[in-house]
Amino acid sequence: MNEIISWLQVTLITPLQTAVASVVGFINNILWGDGQVLIYLLLIAGIWFSWRLKLIQLFDFKHMFAIMRNSGKSDKSGISSFQALCTSLSARVGTGNLAGVAVAISLGGAGAIFWMWVIALLGMATGYAESVLGQVYKIRDTNGQFRGGPAYYIQQGIQNKAFALVFALCLFMGYGFIFSAVQANTITDALNNTYDFPTHYSGLVIILLAGLIVIGGLRAIARFAEYVVPFMGAAYVLVALVITAINIQYLPGMLEHIIKSAFGLQEAGAGALAAAIKNGIQRGLYSNEAGSGSVPHAAAAASPNPNHPASQGYVQMLGVFVDTMVLCTCTAFIILLGTQTDIGQMEGIRLTQSAMETHLGQLGGDFVSAAICLFAFTSVVANYAYGESNLHMFKLDNNLGRRAYTTGYLLMILWGSMASLPTVWAMADMALGLMTLVNVIAIIILTPTIVAVTNDYRQKRKEKKEITFDKNDCEIQGELEESDIWQGK
Repeated sequence: MNEIISWLQVTLITPLQTAVASVVGFINNILWGDGQVLIYLLLIAGIWFSWRLKLIQLFDFKHMFAIMRNSGKSDKSGISSFQALCTSLSARVGTGNLAGVAVAISLGGAGAIFWMWVIALLGMATGYAESVLGQVYKIRDTNGQFRGGPAYYIQQGIQNKAFALVFALCLFMGYGFIFSAVQANTITDALNNTYDFPTHYSGLVIILLAGLIVIGGLRAIARFAEYVVPFMGAAYVLVALVITAINIQYLPGMLEHIIKSAFGLQEAGAGALAAAIKNGIQRGLYSNEAGSGSVPHAAAAASPNPNHPASQGYVQMLGVFVDTMVLCTCTAFIILLGTQTDIGQMEGIRLTQSAMETHLGQLGGDFVSAAICLFAFTSVVANYAYGESNLHMFKLDNNLGRRAYTTGYLLMILWGSMASLPTVWAMADMALGLMTLVNVIAIIILTPTIVAVTNDYRQKRKEKKEITFDKNDCEIQGELEESDIWQGK
């Protein structure tokens, strides 16, 4: 038996792994590496929507908080706006906030944090735009619940079924399978590093807990997120504030270091500046997901209040702010204020753990282990919902389709729990990159619809009219699959 396994390893498995790694590396080099296609595309998209929407992330900053006052209402067709925000945050808030920030700092230096802030500020407008489209072009599934996302607005708005299917396939590969493997990998690595827990045992526990939640579908996932996300976010921010207060004398110097490093003023040569920009933007996108096309799935599932697509745009714009400007900044401060941390010798979550132990001793390591398990696990669960939302595109929105998808999803969690970190991150970067490429092209094409819907909302708000949406109130590109969702509402 051992001889057979060895023969398979040499003749089949190893060559296949090498071929896959080669393909993944080639694509990532175009998207993120020498080609830097996505870095330019995301910057252009952020600037484009900031301009076309009249700096909505700045001038309507207070309104995105105000709109959350009445966000707890839901109905039989959709989850509440607050649940949609928590669901999107549960997917956003994960390895990107703890391990991803550490990767950005270790590869791009402290200046990478500045560029994470820049892409978040621009990404707020992009996140608004894609979430508005998710609402406009949503449909009802076989259970009568709202579903939507880029594949839906590409098919209905641009009226290109092939382009829509390309995105749906990328999303299945990314959120349906690979990203959950990334989250599982980070959980098992953190537990193994702190407590020497075998990775395969941790993986089996993750599968069991995730399976118990996702079997209840989107509503069960939304309820889980509604209770867990606010608690874990508040706890993490509180700990970061305590650490910052303890090290307040180092704060001005740290901020100066971030700014100078961001522009290469403390580094040798332009290579460090390029690394700061590249890693800051790349990890910023991975964390807040603005432009990637993931969040519109959560936005589309909501029954918004006010009942207008733009209201979900504001809600999800707030999600980008909380994820990067608040939570990622907390991790950056924890790491950069941990003056005894040897950044060059560690990667991923272990850097964050080491920094926290510098501040709080063994208790800090335990806290990070607990935080990453909770942050990453909520992402694992929410990722399932995003993949499930696209089953309708393949006419698999039935019991058999859901069972097949759930099986593949759980198996990928097990694989991710035991895979090597570089392999998992590389595949995640590829999936996210392909999704983003397709989605950004689509939302730029659909800019007239985004602007028209936003102007309709702003006009009704200015005139202090009841803010409801009727598809006849403004010009929408393409044709809605279910016109009665918005007509006469």
